[in-house]
Amino acid sequence: MAIQLFKPTFHVQECLAEIEDCLEKGWTGLGFKTVKFEDKWKEYTGHKYAHFLNSATAGLHLAVQILKTQNNWQDGDEIISTPITFISSNHAIQYERMIPRFADVDKYLCLDPEDVEKKINPKTRAVLFVGYGGCFGQLDKIIEICKKHNLKLILDAAHMGGTRVHGVFPGTLEGVDVAVYSFQAVKNLPTADSGMICFKDVENDALCRKLTWLGINKDTYARSNDKGAYKWKYDVEYLGYKDHGNSIMASIALVQLKYLDEDNAYRRKICSWYDEYFKGCEKVHHIPVCYGDECSRHLYVIAVEDREGLMAALNEADIYPGVHYRDNTEYQMYSYDDGKCPKARKISNHIISLPLHLQLTKEDVEYIANKVIKFLK
Repeated sequence: MAIQLFKPTFHVQECLAEIEDCLEKGWTGLGFKTVKFEDKWKEYTGHKYAHFLNSATAGLHLAVQILKTQNNWQDGDEIISTPITFISSNHAIQYERMIPRFADVDKYLCLDPEDVEKKINPKTRAVLFVGYGGCFGQLDKIIEICKKHNLKLILDAAHMGGTRVHGVFPGTLEGVDVAVYSFQAVKNLPTADSGMICFKDVENDALCRKLTWLGINKDTYARSNDKGAYKWKYDVEYLGYKDHGNSIMASIALVQLKYLDEDNAYRRKICSWYDEYFKGCEKVHHIPVCYGDECSRHLYVIAVEDREGLMAALNEADIYPGVHYRDNTEYQMYSYDDGKCPKARKISNHIISLPLHLQLTKEDVEYIANKVIKFLK
């Protein structure tokens, strides 16, 4: 049987029961379960504010849009970001006609604080930090830099579902202005696709809720009562998009959240098995994980000399790894910073993400590791 990179596990009967509740009530859209999941997420993470969305990509866009609006940023202003990320992170900056200015990565494949500080210029308005693979990296130093230079900080926490640092969720740290989480199909807390945006300030959260419902100042759930009476009159204050989440996705999320810590513990166990089997294999370079005992471990990443050869060999053995990610400055639209992040360029040509999901057994991991070691000999 083929071993896939990702394979989500759902608690099917519990998910169906939550969804059935929506169908029986006749409420599958915004409100009802989305409100319940927002409350559960706040309870779980410690965030004061949380708004359920149709994707983390929408959340990143909203983060940039709202901070730009509230702080009077201009078109052409810059946000420092990482080249080792999914393009959503940097597209979100471009959507608002701002410029991603790329800084290099550290050993964790997160932003390197020293290079971030070097890239700050009079047009810099914020830093977008990606918690690669769920890793905290040197976020604490990035927070210090942002405070020093009066910059806003956006945390792309798409991989950080369940990550804690000394028991605290990184998105709740003082100095993080907004955190965005992903509940996409293969994330640690999988739905079909959805996300969460968590602002520090109530004013930004309130504006976000209007913008995600086309700029309307009251959503349909808020305008309905228990008997079904519907207050049709509302005002439109902004030009918004339809970015909110729905109750079907929230139903799945409510169930999956109950198992997130347990699931992440098993992911860490899988990673420990990989570490055990690769111990002593000098041709396997491990990408370290900061605060590994509390990391969500969305990815298990190694670097090897012949990445393409290894991927082909694993495919022949019915193992299907992935790559996270190609240096974004290799893409045509971000090539203006080509060559400015040498560490990112070098490592992106060698990293490979090995299969990591809840249905893997220790025997599966041993089989994968042995195939990797055999190729590298």
